[in-house]
Amino acid sequence: MNALPLAFGAPLLTAAMRSVPEDFQVDELPAFEATGEGEHLLLDIRKRGANTVAIAKQLAQWAGVAEMAVSYAGQKDRHAVTTQRFSVHLPKRVSPDIALLDSDEMQVLASTWHNRKLQRGALAGNRFKLVLRDVRGDAAAIGERLQAIAGRGLPNWFGEQRFGRDGGNVPAALQMFGGRRVRKDQRSMLLSAARSALFNRVLAARVEQGSWDSALEGEVWMLDGSRSVFGPEPMSEVLAERLARFDIHPSAPLWGVGELRSSDAARALEEQALSDEQALALRAGLEEAGLKQERRALRLRPALMQHQWLADDVLELSFALPPGCYATAVLHELGTVSDASRNEIPAAE
Repeated sequence: MNALPLAFGAPLLTAAMRSVPEDFQVDELPAFEATGEGEHLLLDIRKRGANTVAIAKQLAQWAGVAEMAVSYAGQKDRHAVTTQRFSVHLPKRVSPDIALLDSDEMQVLASTWHNRKLQRGALAGNRFKLVLRDVRGDAAAIGERLQAIAGRGLPNWFGEQRFGRDGGNVPAALQMFGGRRVRKDQRSMLLSAARSALFNRVLAARVEQGSWDSALEGEVWMLDGSRSVFGPEPMSEVLAERLARFDIHPSAPLWGVGELRSSDAARALEEQALSDEQALALRAGLEEAGLKQERRALRLRPALMQHQWLADDVLELSFALPPGCYATAVLHELGTVSDASRNEIPAAE
């Protein structure tokens, strides 16, 4: 993410994170209350040092069911302490001993029955608590930057998690579009990476222009907390007021089949940002794959943002983000944060 432009000015700090898994904590915010009945066992699990897919496989083995009978709302990183919900389909409503699941990697915090399978994306957001160590930077300036982010929001980047180690998912997507065969799960990941790369290009152009949180002529608006869009329509005092209170956000394309919905200046910027050879190849591949044109908000607003200095060079940050948004979008606006667990910038969704 160091190559992406900054919305709030020059970097203010250098720091390291994830010196230990506890330095990166993520708690899912559930989107619904369990019904207490049905044949899907919901498990709230705290995991440490394990990724989501590995935990899902362990749950399938524990329950004696196929892996497809286990589902989760979102993936969480391995090098962290995270709390998330899983569902296990048990048609006979007979559960093995839950205590057997407790280990150094996972702990079951709660369990209950529900009448539907847990769907991907079925969460209200994620709450983060991050500890940055070896911080070098002016504490007062950092505090002012965090206050500005809390008040204004920030660019809604797709984080490096989408692009794989060393950004390899986008070149792999181009190879797939060129005819290379991949597994079904890899195909989905590479399609997402291609879409995300194109979105980030448009957002980068808007950040450089200074319009990532304001309106261009021909803007398509996204309602806060949903995927519903409307417009383009002439800017008005009503739209300006809704934009100011974060009820709506400007948006950019998630590429696929169909015409761009934007028009005028907004459309011209999007087309220009996606006009080079690589972007055109990614666009063609996504269209050939049958994905439909969608939109994503250009900005996000962290909720409940707080910070405290645990020592002169140790900074704790806490905030909540909507689903599909990345903690590294916040870190990016502060400076360069290296990941002590793998010597690269981390990303969490």
